[in-house]
Amino acid sequence: MATQQPSSALPAPAPADPYPMAKPGYGKRSTPDQQPRTRNDFTLLPTRERYVAGFVDHLPDGAAMSVKQLAKQLPLYGQQAISTALNALSVAGHLRRVRCSVGAGDETRWVFRTFWSRTARDNEWWSTYLATEKAVQATQAVSPAPARPAPEAPAARQAPEPNPVPPQRAPDQDPAADLPSPAYLALARLGHQDHRLALSADDCAALEARAAEWLGRGVSVDYLTSALTAGLPTTVDHPAGLVRRRLTDKLPPQLPTPTTANTPTRRVLMECTDCGRPGQPENLPDGLCRPCRTAHTAEAPVQPAEVADVKARMANLRDLLKPV
Repeated sequence: MATQQPSSALPAPAPADPYPMAKPGYGKRSTPDQQPRTRNDFTLLPTRERYVAGFVDHLPDGAAMSVKQLAKQLPLYGQQAISTALNALSVAGHLRRVRCSVGAGDETRWVFRTFWSRTARDNEWWSTYLATEKAVQATQAVSPAPARPAPEAPAARQAPEPNPVPPQRAPDQDPAADLPSPAYLALARLGHQDHRLALSADDCAALEARAAEWLGRGVSVDYLTSALTAGLPTTVDHPAGLVRRRLTDKLPPQLPTPTTANTPTRRVLMECTDCGRPGQPENLPDGLCRPCRTAHTAEAPVQPAEVADVKARMANLRDLLKPV
């Protein structure tokens, strides 16, 4: 059995300047009901993972969680090492990346969060929590970034300020934040299903909100694709117009559910911690998709005793979390 070495992990540095906050809809979000912070947190994790976990645990909610930003603050490790450490923390039950749609109609957009738990959680706990209204509200909650005072300029040479343009994406956000939504992907793949419905990037962006409304009513991407490609005329002169008309005319009904009062209107969609591929929590065990999970297992450092200790602890945690 591996001997615990709490002192072997390098202490996470305290940033000299205030840590940058993420843009609205992004950043860290703490989960509820965590154990109090102690000196023994993360002691069973490898040194690098303890170092990263200790730093992330002390960040405030709303802090930027991109690999690029973390690597700037943790100079001992590069972006690749930070990314690998975050994957390991996801497998250990401390972290999940999620997205959730906000708004309605043509104003629908996706927001992204990284949920963090100092207390290691099993897959069942994460799946249950991310299906609750509390998780949806935490995803949509926005923590405004503190305003930075502009440097003073001489009165005689003061230049007019440019018109502010609200950013659509955080410039330091993970590549996962730039992934298209399931509705956009469904529209983009129509041309692969039937060349008569080949849409441009602008067409997909313009029709994305209408397609998202279908998915929001409980239909699958396959159902949406079938409804749009069935019974096409021999020649389609204007694919975008035909798709728009079908999205409007064939919109499925909103079916009421018996558990409406206990079910959130919007469910959090988990993302693979490594590649950002979206999916339901139950389809991404340990927060990783199948290919990334396989790669993570293959690339894991060879530490048999320590890994066995971590697995034993996680198994014990799963047993403790199960209802009596």
